[in-house]
Amino acid sequence: MSAAADPLDGLRVLVVEDEALVAMLIEEYLLELGCKIACSASRIAKAMKGLQTSSVDVAVLDVNVAGENISGLAETLDRRGIPFVFASGYGARGVDPRWRRRPMLQKPFTETDLRAALLASLENEKGARVSSARKSP
Repeated sequence: MSAAADPLDGLRVLVVEDEALVAMLIEEYLLELGCKIACSASRIAKAMKGLQTSSVDVAVLDVNVAGENISGLAETLDRRGIPFVFASGYGARGVDPRWRRRPMLQKPFTETDLRAALLASLENEKGARVSSARKSP
């Protein structure tokens, strides 16, 4: 009997982080978890372009990217049904209240923390799709 596949294996991740060393650490964690880096962006405009040119399964978003709030990108991801995780040194108070039910990573975080947040985001999105399918006629 074979073990169940890891849900993170091969997952294509958009990383949006303006601090180069933090971005590199997140990318290293993701690769160790079996994920693929779909796009890594240090600016929101580059992340939006990455969404147009890359297949993305999930995103890890810094809350404040070079002085810009991430809410517009979060809205785009939400509309497309792409789950996302916030990573912030500000904690939940740095996140727009409408996104507070999304997984939040408090910087600094570990690879284990990132794994748990990614799994929670995938589960949240799956639950949202099931719930919305039940409401459809």
